[in-house]
Amino acid sequence: MIEHKFIARPDQLLADHLRGVGKKARHFASKIGLADCGELIGLLHDIGKYSKEFQDYLYSAIGKLDPDTDDDYVNHKDKKGKIDHSTAGAQWLWRELRKYGGKGQGELCGQILALCIVSHHSGLIDCVKPDEIGEKAFKFKERMRKTENKTHLPECFEKIDCDNLLEQIGKFEPKFLIATMMKKIVAITMAKQCGLQIENRIGAFYHGLLTKFLFSCLIDADRIDSANPNEKYEIPIVQWDIAIKRFEQGLEKLSIKNSIDYIRRKISDECYSNALREQGIYTLTVPTGGGKTYSSLRYALHHAKKHKLDHIIYIIPYTSIIEQNAEAIRKLIEHDEDEQPWVLEHHSNLEPEVQTWHSKLAAENWNSPIIVTTMVQFLEVLFGSGTRGVRRLHQLANSVLIFDEIQTLPIKCVHLFCNSLNFLVNHAKTTAVLCTATQPLLNELRLSEYGQLDIPENNTLIANVDQSFKDLQRVDIVDKCNFKSGGWKTQEICDLILSEFNAKKSCLVIVNTKNWAQKLYQYCKEQKITAEEIFHLSTNQCPAHRKKLFDKIKKRLNERLPVLCISTQLIEAGVDIDFAVVIRFLAGLDSIAQAAGRCNRNGELKDEFGNLINGVVYVVNPEDEKIDSLPDIKVGKDVTARIFQEQQSGSLLSPEKIKQYFRYYFFERAKEMSYLLPKDKIGYSTSLFDLLSTNSQNSLIGNCEGKVPLLQQSFMTAGKLFEAIDAPTQAVIVPYGEGENLIAELCRVAKEYNSKRYYELLKKTQRYSVNIFPNVWQKLKEEKAIYEIQNEGIYYLDERYYSEDFGLSTEPVVFMSCNIC
Repeated sequence: MIEHKFIARPDQLLADHLRGVGKKARHFASKIGLADCGELIGLLHDIGKYSKEFQDYLYSAIGKLDPDTDDDYVNHKDKKGKIDHSTAGAQWLWRELRKYGGKGQGELCGQILALCIVSHHSGLIDCVKPDEIGEKAFKFKERMRKTENKTHLPECFEKIDCDNLLEQIGKFEPKFLIATMMKKIVAITMAKQCGLQIENRIGAFYHGLLTKFLFSCLIDADRIDSANPNEKYEIPIVQWDIAIKRFEQGLEKLSIKNSIDYIRRKISDECYSNALREQGIYTLTVPTGGGKTYSSLRYALHHAKKHKLDHIIYIIPYTSIIEQNAEAIRKLIEHDEDEQPWVLEHHSNLEPEVQTWHSKLAAENWNSPIIVTTMVQFLEVLFGSGTRGVRRLHQLANSVLIFDEIQTLPIKCVHLFCNSLNFLVNHAKTTAVLCTATQPLLNELRLSEYGQLDIPENNTLIANVDQSFKDLQRVDIVDKCNFKSGGWKTQEICDLILSEFNAKKSCLVIVNTKNWAQKLYQYCKEQKITAEEIFHLSTNQCPAHRKKLFDKIKKRLNERLPVLCISTQLIEAGVDIDFAVVIRFLAGLDSIAQAAGRCNRNGELKDEFGNLINGVVYVVNPEDEKIDSLPDIKVGKDVTARIFQEQQSGSLLSPEKIKQYFRYYFFERAKEMSYLLPKDKIGYSTSLFDLLSTNSQNSLIGNCEGKVPLLQQSFMTAGKLFEAIDAPTQAVIVPYGEGENLIAELCRVAKEYNSKRYYELLKKTQRYSVNIFPNVWQKLKEEKAIYEIQNEGIYYLDERYYSEDFGLSTEPVVFMSCNIC
């Protein structure tokens, strides 16, 4: 081995990697005023690789040491993942900063930075591990006490001087570093929300978020530098003027055809007029069909230019509408001559839970001007485990976050979400816009000790919300629920569907479960309705499949041809589609409002005499509906039934009725909002919010005076327990359309490992993937219907298990083989 030629990997010198990561992490951390902290953890994160043990392992792995002639040769396969290279830099920084700062200030700052370094392969470790007892529980301190013969700390710091790194590390004066960090920490801890001093537990939660933010800066910098070691990294500067010019020109070309279009333009103009206001949390409360997508984007573009922001991140509830929204934005902003695309779609679970080094490098990091993603992905960034999602967290700073259909936020995540958004807006130069027709009153939560969303009273982008609802009322809600007899029988529902379809020629039926959708579709298909007239939609179909169906449906509707569509609730949020009548299974009033947005959407429905009339949404309660495992729908149904029974006058979709609905709904579920964890998870009852703040339910913390670290969070445990939805899904690529060719190429590229092409293909396959629940996954495994691509944790489906009617199936629908790889 050539002396002093220390490498990080075969194609990169270790000193170059440390400096490269330091430079990138400095830029990312500057977003919250902690540039020096970012650079320092970047310079120190891989210091442990200077050890002879690690260099022998690398040189053996790449064949530069011969097992027969070199005494330094080691069996690299046995050594893989077993040499600690992340503790040395963390130990050094922890020990240095502890020497300074009164009242534990140096120790706190040292712990935050050391946590980032020591965790950069595993994900943030627990400061206190909930299911351990005694000294073993204090995982951070255990790592800081690790012996030097295992961390190689003295050896590494002797060697780094060969690459002139000591001088660069030494420029960070500990007292100044601590003072800078403490200024930020004090600002966070002493801040007020909703006019009140924040609770101790919220302050601790914010300290954890600050740690995660710096961790995100390090992880993204490390992955970028490792994936492209020889490429010069350019800090992107977004030319918002170009996007604004294109958007405004495109908006002018959208003709005003009717009174609804006029109202939409008025709403858009009002959003534009508010775009130059200060940063903060704003609400955009607009009835369904009021043009929220373009209005909120118009606001965001001008707001981003005014405040020199880096990103606009559009966060939607369901993957089913992501392509539609992304495509609508592309049409107005992107041109063929652009060197880089403006818009990134990111919504699939096509990133393995247990990541390979290849998949870590290829993971999406949201480095585009406009990102369209889902609420699940957003929550994973903040609270998920490992390093996959958290690398994107720093991109939420210095950005506009647009939350479309904010009322779909999972109840169990409410307090986690509200406090995280408060942190980003108050301390990371973020602006948030909550868009919906049904605002969920996140600033009026009952359990104030967990905080609530800090929305200033006048921070609404539409001044007269009540008037806009009156102007856009073009649908009547008809309560046809039959509670006395236990609900509608299947035959009665089918008779209503056929009656309305025959009379109106376009009918949309929205149900709560996939089983009901398939049952009604199959029944109606047998009633002399042609294959061209009837459609089925569910999340068992991949996005490309659904888009094809949506295109057919819209074409037929535009040509006034008969359309009967039976869908799960995926069609409710933001799908630009217009039916004469809608039949909705009883659900939350917010869901019914969204269903109403698919009826008489453009206000053009007329009676036989040519007079404009309102569309109709019939709400029915089926007799046999198994939704015990769907608590959001179950409680929503009960609360809506209460609203129906109390209804005296006025529209059921008025802002007043929606507020009343959410007051009942939140009152019913207030205790669930901190993400409760039952005793069987970690040995005692607590909440995810507690694990990520003071950890007050852990008896060890009160009984171990002086042994507990200043940060007490159980980061890793909380991340592993967090699930944005109750049953976590796994993505599988399906051989639908172009999907088959993409699978074949992905298999080939994974063998060669071309990281750039692999990443490009993963992005493309999002449109040909289906997210499936664990029980379905298990059935498909038993059927041997899923195949893994080169041990990368990416899977594809046997084509026999994909149906043109229903999408993914747990039983064969075509008899042929599909082992593409």
